[in-house]
Amino acid sequence: MVLALAGFAMVVVFMTLIMTKRLTAVAALVLVPLVFALALGAGAGTGDMMMKGVVQVAPTAVLLVFAILYFGLMIDAGLFQPLVRRIVAWAGDSPLRVTLGHTALAAIVALDGDGTTTILVCASAMLPVYRRLGMNVLIFAVLGGMCSTLMNLSPWGGPAARVAAALKVTPSDLFLPLLPAIGAGLLATFGLAWFFGVSERRRLAGRSQDITTDLPQTEDNAIAAAFDSDPGALRPKLVWINVALTLALMTAVILHLAPLQALFMVGTALALVINYPRLADQRARLMAHSGSVLSVAIMVLAAGAFTGVLAGAGMIDAMAASVVAVLPPELGPHLGAITALISLPMTFFLSNDAFYFGVLPVIAEAARAYGISPEEIGRASLLGQPVHGLSPLVAAVYLKCAILNVELADLQRFALKYAIGVSLVVVAAALAIGAVPLIAG
Repeated sequence: MVLALAGFAMVVVFMTLIMTKRLTAVAALVLVPLVFALALGAGAGTGDMMMKGVVQVAPTAVLLVFAILYFGLMIDAGLFQPLVRRIVAWAGDSPLRVTLGHTALAAIVALDGDGTTTILVCASAMLPVYRRLGMNVLIFAVLGGMCSTLMNLSPWGGPAARVAAALKVTPSDLFLPLLPAIGAGLLATFGLAWFFGVSERRRLAGRSQDITTDLPQTEDNAIAAAFDSDPGALRPKLVWINVALTLALMTAVILHLAPLQALFMVGTALALVINYPRLADQRARLMAHSGSVLSVAIMVLAAGAFTGVLAGAGMIDAMAASVVAVLPPELGPHLGAITALISLPMTFFLSNDAFYFGVLPVIAEAARAYGISPEEIGRASLLGQPVHGLSPLVAAVYLKCAILNVELADLQRFALKYAIGVSLVVVAAALAIGAVPLIAG
């Protein structure tokens, strides 16, 4: 009972500190378990518990480092820029083509796992077209947000990385079984794009003569600026080589031909050598992405220290036992489906750090008693991310509102129902294919 109470208190203190912005997630992940472990009398053993947790999440940190580097190098080399130009040219002045083209563009650009990049690229490429045609910019926010949050479920995305670190599971074991469900979510998003496009075409049918022409058209330099590209780093003559390299890498990832860490290490090395054979250029590219790489790696390693103490001190077992004791027996076998459904409100009202590091380990340990694996609980916890994208705790949503010049309340009022709908489609698909069990066993 003492360990259970200490564990719950530790989670509450951690969540309070990061939700009130008293500490960064990294500082709270390290200092909070340290204080509680010492208070419980762990003494010098605290360091061993922390290091055991760090060692367990080290492979996830390695994957994130090299995946972020790889996609950063592809953006630097200009891999996506020809695609952006083609989609914009194809969309033209048709609202239906604009919404479909925007959805395709957002889904592809979001492969790098950075929602901010997706917002900026799509805003530069497609938002001028929305405004020139007089289309509702809230549609732009919905379609981009759905694609970004769905594609961010990749092993190198933030949510999957947090789950893998919190539950000490392999990111590919979370991602690969969810691929059909993610595909269902993308199909639902394209269905929304079709619905919005047809609706806007009908609404604007009598206003074709009123299309404004004073807004700037999307130019190549605007697209380059959206990617924050260094003109000297662009490699337009190597675009097809980079396409082939990326397709080969993604195929190897999906088929799991080797550990993901090894695949992205090799892919990053090849991307560096092929695009930037000069040593000085390689160093410049690595330095350009060092900030984003370092911040993600530090967060994952700190999460390892947090969960290492939580498990090593016996708190997680005691907390799970207390949850199982009060959980109605008939609900226990359905914890996978229950976790999938509660991920919608939980990730909206809590930050990802608070939910995945504070709440999820307790649910996963309780689910073990009913034969539900941590991987299954981890997948279930990811399915509410389309709703999380509209949370007031997400920094990117404020960037989106600033770019669109809309209020957050207006965005949430318009978009939340569609986000819930897409999330439920993903949940239903995950349950149907068995990626998340409807009932244990």
